[in-house]
Parts: sequence; structure tokens; C-alpha cells
Amino acid sequence: MRMIHLNLITSFVSLLAWGSLAGAFHLDIYEPRVPPKLLEYLQDMDNPYPPSPERIEAGREIYFGKGLCVTCHSHDGKGVELPGHTPRDFTDPKWQDIRTDGEMMWVLRNGSPGTQMPVRVGKVISEEEGWNVIHFIRTFSQAD
Repeated sequence: MRMIHLNLITSFVSLLAWGSLAGAFHLDIYEPRVPPKLLEYLQDMDNPYPPSPERIEAGREIYFGKGLCVTCHSHDGKGVELPGHTPRDFTDPKWQDIRTDGEMMWVLRNGSPGTQMPVRVGKVISEEEGWNVIHFIRTFSQAD
């Protein structure tokens, strides 16, 4: 009888821990990736290039081409399952609403700590190309 109680208690504690971890993981997808001391500055940073059909198209070409964004974020922007990490889902309206262009540029310049997102601006693409990609990423919020 003690063994049954011990197994039940262990199972219950495991479920509580799993629920806490699952809840933390779910909330984590909305946490900023930038260092806290830079967050306010980056949230105030605007894209220096106004959106236009030409800039969005240039960003689309980078996303699907030399920027290699499509490799992890997929054709539809939802992200592909990777071992230990799922890249950002650019179609998530809440994420689109709370993440600023300045924050996204920081990630393109520095990678994303704790994820597999590598540095892109300065290594693979220029800063202007990065801003164009951000314009293209914003179009995923309009996807059905």
C-alpha cells in the first residue's frame, strides 16, 4: 500500500513540475531575447527605412535566399521543429504586436541567446537588408 501511495505522490509531483515547466515554456515564447539593459532603447528604435512594396520584396528575396531565414522559419513563417528548439512563429499576432523592429534587428545582429538563431547582419546580410527582412517578416502577421 505504501508503494502505491509513493507512486501516486511521485506521479502527482511530476505532473505539477511538468505543468510548471510547460507553462514557463509557453510564456517564454513571448519573452524578449535582447539584454534587459538594452530593451527600452531597442523598443524605441524605428526601422530607418519606411515600408514599401520594393523593400518588402527585397526582404522576401533575402528571407528565401542568402539570409537563409526560410531554413528554420519555413515558407509560411510558422517555424520548423528543430531538435531542442522551435524558431519564432512570425504569424503569431501577439508576438508580432509585442516585438519591435529594433528588437528584431538586435537579434539579426547578435543571434538569439539560448536558441539556434545565428548572427545574420554583418556576416551574411547587410544592415539595410536586415531592415528589409524585418519589413517582410511583418507581412506574416497579415497571413490567414
